[in-house]
Amino acid sequence: MAKKNVVVIMSDEHDPRIMGCSGHPFIQTPNMDALARRGIRFSNAYTPSPICVPARAAFATGLRVHQLRLWDNAMPYTGKQRGWGHVLQDHGVRVESIGKLHYRSEEDPAGFDVEHLPMHVVNGHGMVWASIRDPYRPRPDGPRMIGERIGPGESSYTQYDRAVTQRAVEWIRDAADREPGFVLYVGLVAPHFPFVVPESFYRLYPTDRLPEPKLHPDTGYQLHPWVKEYCDFMGSEKQFADNDERLRAFAAYYGLCSWLDHNVGLIVEAIRNAGLEDSTHVIYTSDHGDNLGARGIWGKSTLYEESVKVPMIMSGPGLASSVCDTPVDLLDLYPTILQAAGVDPAPEMNDRPGRSLIDVARAAPEPERLVLSEYHAAGSNSAGFMLRKGRWKYHYYVGFRPELFDLENDPEELHDLAGNPDYASILASMQDSLRGICDPEQVDRQAKADQDALIEHYGGPDIAHSLGSSTSTPVTADTRS
Repeated sequence: MAKKNVVVIMSDEHDPRIMGCSGHPFIQTPNMDALARRGIRFSNAYTPSPICVPARAAFATGLRVHQLRLWDNAMPYTGKQRGWGHVLQDHGVRVESIGKLHYRSEEDPAGFDVEHLPMHVVNGHGMVWASIRDPYRPRPDGPRMIGERIGPGESSYTQYDRAVTQRAVEWIRDAADREPGFVLYVGLVAPHFPFVVPESFYRLYPTDRLPEPKLHPDTGYQLHPWVKEYCDFMGSEKQFADNDERLRAFAAYYGLCSWLDHNVGLIVEAIRNAGLEDSTHVIYTSDHGDNLGARGIWGKSTLYEESVKVPMIMSGPGLASSVCDTPVDLLDLYPTILQAAGVDPAPEMNDRPGRSLIDVARAAPEPERLVLSEYHAAGSNSAGFMLRKGRWKYHYYVGFRPELFDLENDPEELHDLAGNPDYASILASMQDSLRGICDPEQVDRQAKADQDALIEHYGGPDIAHSLGSSTSTPVTADTRS
């Protein structure tokens, strides 16, 4: 087997349109832009689920969320289902992680020889309270989801990212003295809230120059009822102390994107300084995006482009600079990582829907390739499904009316076409394509049955409602050193 190296960098909550290489008008991301110039940027990349834990379990295994039945942030990956890390271990490839994984526990056999500074779900169970659905039960106690403090400064997350980046730089430096052939996963948390960022990055984005997000309900926009339920559940837009604090949240998110870019740059520079650039594939992606105030929504958990799209950049030997418009998702990284590491993915694919990004980039464009995302987690009384097919993007909400967008003419999803009779045939075709992948109602029933069983396992709704953080996963002392 040829000895090859792969470095996978995964951030958290990064809308891919907030990169210079994606055409953003003012964001400063020079390192990600340089990585894209040296390799392939996949312009239509999506998450299997717009929330951390299910997305990361799907990334690990190459399986869709409804195949895994790991539905929400209280059902973390344990290593039970075979992941790409297990395959690499079977082939004798060194595979280690540094940073955020958001699996269950460091003790689980999740496919890494060593986990350095791992961040996993709280106490091995995560946000059990958010598994209560239909009807959901918000958590009135505890700090607000987006963070108690907003603006310039340091948080436990910026400290964590600094420690993770430093450990990654040291690991890569030491790798130059070892036998070739490794896969290193690096998990950074920026630009995930809390919205606190080192001052030099915050000051890049003066609050008096930031644009207002689109479709705010105060301007007369009517939220889709499924989405309104989520907004009522989270209430983030209403929790700002005043408009100045709200503006600081925008500046801090943009600053966190530049802070993330800075750390990506340090990791890529370490690869170059170690003399490994010509033998190493580098993949940058995120677990999901962030609505960032669009439609009055903060965080992820919706099916709109801001939330379900992810960055996907890959550089390395034999990859020419290009932009690939074929739709892809995190499931495609399962065969991609194996192929880039010199392992044939074909014997491992079975019912996995992914394709290697290397093969996708080299093939003729496939604009009609289907990509699915699904949501069964916090703030939803029923399942939501997103299907991308060519120019069309379809949202199916169990028990609610659908949405349909023409991304070719309406990339910002300003005009829902689902109620327009001129698009009835498109709507029916998209529903048929979705049902060719899964039965939405059956999947919804299965998710709720599994979540009900989990709640009973913990002693019922009243006990379950007290289990898990009401905000982002805390950083423990041993992961900051």
